[in-house]
Amino acid sequence: MKLIIAYIQPERLNDVKQALYDKDIFKMSVTNSLGCGQQKGYHESYRGVDIEVNLLKKVRLEIAVNEEFVQTTVDAIIAGARTGEIGDGKIFILDLPDAIRIRTGERGEEAIG
Repeated sequence: MKLIIAYIQPERLNDVKQALYDKDIFKMSVTNSLGCGQQKGYHESYRGVDIEVNLLKKVRLEIAVNEEFVQTTVDAIIAGARTGEIGDGKIFILDLPDAIRIRTGERGEEAIG
């Protein structure tokens, strides 16, 4: 089992969700987040004061999958999120030692579905 965490541009969320749905991946958690990477932010002026904005809006996706769905999930996220510009995002893949479905008590791969 793996936990896939992806940070993407907010405007690409619908494209990523559609790409995941097309690959029969429906279970995910979505959270708004702030962060910076290579983009490094930007400067703007507010009431004549120069402000550095270095935490940019991102969307964090968390998707728990069984081993056979890891590459399919990663490919779908890339297909939906890639624009070719700096700031497209990152994908992290972590080992998931266990999962428990609260409703039924199922553990492991059966809990993820």
